[in-house]
Amino acid sequence: MPEPGLDWVRQGASLGSTADLDYAITLLRAVQSGEITVPLVRVYRPRPTVAFGQRDVRLEGFERARQACLDHGFEPVVRRAGGRAAAYHQGSLVVDHLEPDADAMQGFRDRFAGFGELFAQVFREVQVPAAVGEIPGEYCAGEFSVHTPLPASAEGTPRGPVKLVGTAQRVVKGAWLFSSSLVVEDPEPIRAVLVDVYRALGLDWDPSTAGAATDAVPELTVEAYAQRLRAAYAAAHGSLRDHGSLRDRAWADLTGTVPPQ
Repeated sequence: MPEPGLDWVRQGASLGSTADLDYAITLLRAVQSGEITVPLVRVYRPRPTVAFGQRDVRLEGFERARQACLDHGFEPVVRRAGGRAAAYHQGSLVVDHLEPDADAMQGFRDRFAGFGELFAQVFREVQVPAAVGEIPGEYCAGEFSVHTPLPASAEGTPRGPVKLVGTAQRVVKGAWLFSSSLVVEDPEPIRAVLVDVYRALGLDWDPSTAGAATDAVPELTVEAYAQRLRAAYAAAHGSLRDHGSLRDRAWADLTGTVPPQ
């Protein structure tokens, strides 16, 4: 029987946009093979990245969209799961949750709802009035997007909701990976790159839906959210086993991989 609790891994620094995505798949294969036998959460602050969906690559404007990313200082990558293009950067938090599961497809939809509510609840605990559900015109639209309504501008102009979290899921025989990007700080680069990317792809959307939690609570930081998220996980799972920055030899032995530095 696996011991109760959950392994909590705070990656010290991004490995690079592509390497970060690849390492998540490496971990998923380690769970699938039985080298990792307990639930694991890996948390890190990514480099500026635009993650395209598989459908984006087939669009006529993909190369222009890719160049737009580079012009804005974002690295374009293509993920293996998820919908349309999504952007994240150092003001964001990526959360990869992996678990062994003999029937990994069972509960596929419920995981989207459950993780959405988890992230929304933590946002509410740090005073961001978050909710779960698709918002009209959002980028990388999803039924379980986490979003927040914005207060009216200083001039009294109403402002619509802003998307805070995008999620994607990958299922293999015996294991699943649920990956989420949470935009906490510094919304302007996110808005700017997505405007040009979606224009190049020829996709209709509402740019006002792009932003960050600091649009609602300016003083919030990534680290404050990460600490509260860890506390929420600890409360839900009974205990967390910290693995620091993954530099210990035991981790390399466990996964058969070189750990992030």
